[in-house]
Amino acid sequence: MRSQSLVFASRHTAWLKLFIAIGIMLALVSIGLFLLWADATRFSMLDAWTQTVTAIFLGIFIEALPFLLAGVVVSSIIHQFLTVEQIQRICPRSPILAAGAGALLGLLFPVCECGSIPAARQLIAKGAPVPMGIAFVLAAPVVNPIVIISTWVAFAGRPDIVLARVGLSALIAVVIGLVLGTHPHPERLMASSLPADTDHDHAPTCSHDGHHDHDAGNDQPVTFIGRAWSVLQHAITELFEMGRYLVVGGLIAAILQTAIPKAALLSIGQGPLTSVLVLMTLAVLLSICSTVDAFVALSFMGTFQFGAVLAFLVFGPMIDIKSVLMLGTTFSRRTVALITVLSFLMVLLVGVVTNIYL
Repeated sequence: MRSQSLVFASRHTAWLKLFIAIGIMLALVSIGLFLLWADATRFSMLDAWTQTVTAIFLGIFIEALPFLLAGVVVSSIIHQFLTVEQIQRICPRSPILAAGAGALLGLLFPVCECGSIPAARQLIAKGAPVPMGIAFVLAAPVVNPIVIISTWVAFAGRPDIVLARVGLSALIAVVIGLVLGTHPHPERLMASSLPADTDHDHAPTCSHDGHHDHDAGNDQPVTFIGRAWSVLQHAITELFEMGRYLVVGGLIAAILQTAIPKAALLSIGQGPLTSVLVLMTLAVLLSICSTVDAFVALSFMGTFQFGAVLAFLVFGPMIDIKSVLMLGTTFSRRTVALITVLSFLMVLLVGVVTNIYL
């Protein structure tokens, strides 16, 4: 009876969280539609600055939400269906091979920066090498089929831009993964809130007589419906935990975009160094999803040097306001700072060298 009560309470909590999440999403969309109607009918009770912040925030949130959902679903599938032993058996033991595999893993899991972080979080919790997790987080937003195709379409099939973006993103991700992932005490790189894998390993040595669903806090036999329910429960929990960082990061990005005039940044972005700095700053402030940022970068062609545009395409998907906040759910603050600084310096160097020599 006690076991059945725990199962009922767990399911009740999961449904409650799901309804709350849906309610929040509908409320945000409703606010956006109201603001559009108010602006069109000149009946707005908000000033222009507040309207702009709200509109930009909703744009960032609605654009990123589907990919965050994809990421938490992937994370939940990994959590439910892969054991620690399976992950460790699949993953390369060499740090170089692990980082390389992580940089290419986005080809199998096409997620942007909002989705790669919860997926990497679960992979590391399951025992994947740290270099793989870091490389996956940094490279997956670019090295995935959706972004490759969108970049190809935006730049009218120019293979040099596509290859430069994908190649540099993968290379920088591998280097940073190796630099940080070979730390003698990798546990110090991780956040204290990183979920520990509490699944029992159903190996032949397991003392239980059968397979049971331990994620739901009970000993029910594992069925497809039971596993699907466990995936849903885990996805809802991950969505609540990661979604708050998306909301906060999107709001900060919207405020900064409104407070800092783009014209002021564009006016100083003409030199080989300043142009790269300006577009890297814009990439952070805009916090655009990597699936569509190529179309924004296209608008800078002709105005900025190619190295600056390339820096925008590489740095933005790695580091922006919302992703920095979300990285803190997986890595320690010191690690997040090191990832940010290393990414910044490497992309800046590539952009400046490209401007000077190409």
